[in-house]
Amino acid sequence: MINHSLGRRTLLGAAATAAALRQVHAQSPALPSAPIALSIMDVAGALQIDRPAIELFRQQNPKLISRLNIQVAPSPELAPKLKAQQDAGRVDIDFVLLGLGPLSDGINQGVWTQMLPAYSDVLPDLDKILVPGAKMLQENFGRGYGVEVSYTPSGPLFEYMPDRMTAAIRTPEDLLGWARAHPSRFVYARPANSGPGWTMLQGLPYILGDKDPSDPLNGWDKTWDYLQTIGETINYYPTGTAATMREFGEGSRDIIATACGWDLNPRVLGIVPKEARVFMLDGTHWLPDAHFMAVPKGVAPERVAVAARLMAFLLEPKQQAMTYDKGYLYPGPVIADAPLSMAPQESQDVVREFGRPEYETWFRERPTARPLTPDRLVAAFRRWDEQIGSKKPKQ
Repeated sequence: MINHSLGRRTLLGAAATAAALRQVHAQSPALPSAPIALSIMDVAGALQIDRPAIELFRQQNPKLISRLNIQVAPSPELAPKLKAQQDAGRVDIDFVLLGLGPLSDGINQGVWTQMLPAYSDVLPDLDKILVPGAKMLQENFGRGYGVEVSYTPSGPLFEYMPDRMTAAIRTPEDLLGWARAHPSRFVYARPANSGPGWTMLQGLPYILGDKDPSDPLNGWDKTWDYLQTIGETINYYPTGTAATMREFGEGSRDIIATACGWDLNPRVLGIVPKEARVFMLDGTHWLPDAHFMAVPKGVAPERVAVAARLMAFLLEPKQQAMTYDKGYLYPGPVIADAPLSMAPQESQDVVREFGRPEYETWFRERPTARPLTPDRLVAAFRRWDEQIGSKKPKQ
């Protein structure tokens, strides 16, 4: 079969080869003979969005799943836990919800089952259904091991109160000038612990026109200089995004770094005033973020077969429309065929009340950049901690 498909590549081209390979692998393992207790671990906060659809799958498939065993853990705990289980030959995590970093690290360490093309008889053709930004992340980070389930262009964005910031800010020089004139009124959180923080960190090289935005050690001279300079106006760096939102909502900050979901959701929850606004700097590229689904190596084949069907279910339009949620990872769907009109009424009401018309324009007009590879992102975090964060007291 393999030689035959390679022969077809010579005759019919790459498209025919891809189709042939899908057929070669389109015989995934049989389903279990009795319902299983499916063990799910979330290290990305993804259950806030995906749990209703996962529960719906269990309810609709009682012959596959008897119950769900759900664990929530910090991302750094995932790899050691999986490695220990795999080394012991007793993997008890069937299905993982995770972000770009742990997914890529796990691919490099060989801990994930390659779901595509092995389960192409169950999973949809991602090339055909994903929106462009989600497709880019799937190709560069998922690589058949992780399957994307929710997506946001993310940022970098900046949130402000219109009654406390009257001058228009369009350039990084504008922001720096404002911060100098208003010490301690602008802040962002430590990038290693903050989505808006790491989005701003990765976005500045594009905004500032740095030599190589993909190389934080050798190509970010302007970015590191800028962060050090604007850091002189910042009294301390919060350890996470929630603290910046709280301080902003309480009125002790006037401008904070944010992202699409962090803009909508805290306003929905009342942490940030509804009338808060956002702006982008000239030259901004979207640095997207996503949640993925993955299955560890060592999971029994029949359990992987159930996990594959859960993945396929979560990628159907009706379930994808549920990812609008309350703006947590706005907009949420990874597929094009999941308009807001399909979402639950609560989500529709939230987006209509708290969404921003300018987002749709920005989504169309602003380019999307590829996030840093995990090793380079870790290097950027380390340099920020040593060169920028260490200059301020920890609170």
